[in-house]
Amino acid sequence: MKLKKLLAISMSAVLAMTALTACGSKDDSSEAGSGSASSKKTAKVIEIDLTDEQYAFGVDKEQPELLTQVNDFIKSMNEDGTFEEICNHYFGDGEPVAVESATLDANKDQLVVATNAAFEAFEYTNGENYYGVDMEIAKALADKLGKELVIQNMDFDAVCLSVGQHKCDIAMAGLTIKPDREEYVSFSDSYYKASQKLIVTSDNTEFDDCKTADDVNKILQAKGSDMKIGFQTGTTGQFYCEGDADWGFTKLAMTSTGYKNGSLAVQDLLNGNLNYVIIDAAPAASITAALNAMQ
Repeated sequence: MKLKKLLAISMSAVLAMTALTACGSKDDSSEAGSGSASSKKTAKVIEIDLTDEQYAFGVDKEQPELLTQVNDFIKSMNEDGTFEEICNHYFGDGEPVAVESATLDANKDQLVVATNAAFEAFEYTNGENYYGVDMEIAKALADKLGKELVIQNMDFDAVCLSVGQHKCDIAMAGLTIKPDREEYVSFSDSYYKASQKLIVTSDNTEFDDCKTADDVNKILQAKGSDMKIGFQTGTTGQFYCEGDADWGFTKLAMTSTGYKNGSLAVQDLLNGNLNYVIIDAAPAASITAALNAMQ
């Protein structure tokens, strides 16, 4: 399934910010796949799943009834076709649906959702409205519960923390189930299978013969600190680069850099400041398509 071209529209504001914030220096010592920045340089996704992940929602630990309601809703939306229909808005030929957020009001019966709206195609903004798989699910869930929807947009690494501090009811942000996050939230049942993928410049050929995740990892593990890899801070991509015992990831020797969102990392790749980027598969596809279209 292809991501919709419409997703590229929502990238424009991020790209404008990127043009102002991207580093000016270039790494001239890089190997295959790097090079000087060019307005015509494009990126590509290496179509090999590097991880096997499950997305779930993170519910306030002090709201067990909400957790039950969320799990029941996940089951029902899979059975009645709602989830398939929502996914079709972003991965098929449907049209994305705008989701509005109400203003937080302690006197109203509201469902307060924590998200990081820089993660196409699961959550992103266009103007004042929210879009994405998770945001449409959030709206449908709020309607099912008879609550007004409030969306709180924040940095990704604050999403689970805000729920753990009872500032939000539920985290809906393309969250991979991971033990250390369970300190802050109770995970729902899984609703989406995900993975990490590698992004390189389009002229990079060093992964052309790779068939498996191990093939890709062997190449990455052989790189030294003179090579640079980027990721979105707080995501599985960071754990892959920096090493993680829960996942069994061995730390890469490359110099790694975290970014507020994946689009900033890919833009820095195109600017010649990174050799590689690793982010979740769905945003990897939408970000590279959007940025390539603007070259």
